[in-house]
Amino acid sequence: MENAPQTGKKIMKQTSNQERIFKVIVVGDSNVGKTSLTYRFCEGKFLDSPEATIGVDFRSKVLWIDDEKITLQLWDTAGQERFRKTMVRHYYRNANAVVFVYDVTNSASFDSLKKWIIEVDLHCPPDIPRILVGNKCDDSPMINTHDAQTFADHHNMPLFETSARLDSEYDNVESIFLTLAHKLKNQKPFFAPKIDLNEMNDPSTNKSGCCS
Repeated sequence: MENAPQTGKKIMKQTSNQERIFKVIVVGDSNVGKTSLTYRFCEGKFLDSPEATIGVDFRSKVLWIDDEKITLQLWDTAGQERFRKTMVRHYYRNANAVVFVYDVTNSASFDSLKKWIIEVDLHCPPDIPRILVGNKCDDSPMINTHDAQTFADHHNMPLFETSARLDSEYDNVESIFLTLAHKLKNQKPFFAPKIDLNEMNDPSTNKSGCCS
């Protein structure tokens, strides 16, 4: 495996023959809870004071599956159209899996999934794992599970419904990314994706911003 550059911000740890690194992109409208979802998974808690993501929010988590080290690099993009257009090419590059997120209390975010799927189809291979997540189930849903499941089945994706806000839902959030990790682990080995540190430090990408 190749080692990540050692200059600038340390984005990737040194890899070994036992470690595999996967880039997972998280897409969906703004305010559906993309950053809160990845933060809950990586940090085990809810992000109390989120701010709108400007560009890309990046975090990673190491998992051990069958004695093999799996690192998931989670890329959460700004849902706003003006930011997405400036970084879409960099965001989808070398993606290994996609998580589509919608807000169960916001029917418009569910309707927008069609455009997100079209965009992913334009930039990603058709055979990479995809998962559909309905977030904010702690509130009154406007999208029922049957309609969401029908949509997921039509696009050959498993469906998860959860709430990044609730501590009791951590296991469910974790199972979303564990499902991806198992799918990715069973694929043929490949080299870890390279991250351009200059690209990550570009003003169009911002690691510190968040959206709930």
